[in-house]
Formats: sequence, structure tokens, C-alpha cells
Amino acid sequence: MSESTALPEVELLEIVYRDEYLIAVNKPAGMLVHRSWLDKNETRFVMQTLRDQIGQHVFPLHRLDRPTSGVLLFALSSEIAAKAMPMFAEHNIEKTYHAIVRGWIEQGDVLDYPLKVELDKIADKFADQEKEAQPAVTAYQPLAKVEVPYSTGRFPTSRYCLMEMKPKTGRKHQLRRHMHHLSHPIVGDTTHGDGRHNRLFREHYDTHRMLLHASCLAFNHPITGEPIRIQAGFDSVWQSLMSEFGWQECDAIQDYT
Repeated sequence: MSESTALPEVELLEIVYRDEYLIAVNKPAGMLVHRSWLDKNETRFVMQTLRDQIGQHVFPLHRLDRPTSGVLLFALSSEIAAKAMPMFAEHNIEKTYHAIVRGWIEQGDVLDYPLKVELDKIADKFADQEKEAQPAVTAYQPLAKVEVPYSTGRFPTSRYCLMEMKPKTGRKHQLRRHMHHLSHPIVGDTTHGDGRHNRLFREHYDTHRMLLHASCLAFNHPITGEPIRIQAGFDSVWQSLMSEFGWQECDAIQDYT
């Protein structure tokens, strides 16, 4: 095949954990977990890419939204998937996320704020929109803050915070909606965020994505019972912002940088 007609090389996924039962990757932001009729034009998916990369089928145990990066766990057989799925269904797994949010939060807390089912305009058009709000709980802790010399309105500067979040429930877009409820939306969130701050990051930091990263999963192995902790490091976009804001020395994120 000539150089002009050669197919582009598919970028390999970063595998952050693997044993004979489970495998986890550091999902890139902007990549779908699996094929979806809602995104018919998409051609690359984590599930299929990983299958081709390791030469065997994989079975997703949970999902991450397309714009979210970080730890994504798969089983290596349908039998293992059946044994592992209850960890997620029963919330017997600790998830740690990091995000950059608008404004400063001075201390951590636990937000217990029920959320109504968030419907997809196409896929859920026949769903019951009158269901009661479901319990939703998120523990959050500010880790670092910065004030940048750019305005989004009435003040000459803008403030942002590096947030650690641990969802105790698994509602759709829970972290994004909870941060919005606190008036500290996640930067880059085009659904629940603030367009002025999203634009600031695009124009001044060349950041064109949501800044939400699934940093860690911790659980007892569904087969061996051993405690497992899987971490995913920050990508180049995050690393650049950490350097820009002077957050590299933050002790709580040393394992991810």
C-alpha cells in the first residue's frame, strides 16, 4: 500500500490494570465507550479498540460520559462480568473524580440532593418524565485554587478550584448536576456549565473539553476478594493546566501527575 493511501495508525489505549479476570484503561476524553445509534458518524470506540488491541472480547462494567476521561473497567468474560456488576449496582466500589470548577469552595462537604431522571431527547422520548427525584449523594473536597487575570463579567479576574469528588450514588450526570446546583459548574460542561467560563478556557488555555477525570476505582476483587485500587493519570491537557495554575505540588494529586 502506498504512503498516500495508507490507513492512519490507531492509537493504543493506555492499560492501567490487568489480571486474568479484569482489565482497565485510561479512557481518553471525547471517546465513546461503545457504539451508539445516537452517534452514527463516530468510528472509534473504547470497547472495540481495546478488543482489537488485546485480541479478545471485553465486557464493560460501567460507563463514562463521552467527554469524561479516566479509569474504565472491563471484565474479560461474560461470567466475570456477571459476578462483578453487583459491585456497581450496590455501590460497593469507591470512585474518585477530579474536576476544575468555577469559583472557590473553601471547605468540603457532602451534598445530598435528589435528582430527577435526566432524559435523552431521542432515546428516552417515551420515558416517564413524572418520576420522583432519586437519591443522589456526592462527597466533595477542594484541593487547590487559582485566580486568573481574565474577566468573564463584572470582575477583572476569574476564580477556579480543583475539586475532588466521590459519588456515593450513580445518577446520570450526577457530578455535573451537583456542581451546577452548588453554583460551581465544571469547566467545559456544555450542558450544565457556564458558557462564559468555557469560552475563557478555550480562548486563553486552548482547552476545548470538559475538565472531569475519573482518577481512581477502589474495590474488593470480585473473584479473589483482594483490595484493588486502579488509578489513571491526568492527560496532557490536565498536565498543562496544572503547570499553568501551579498545582503540581498539590499532595492529593501526586499519584495522578
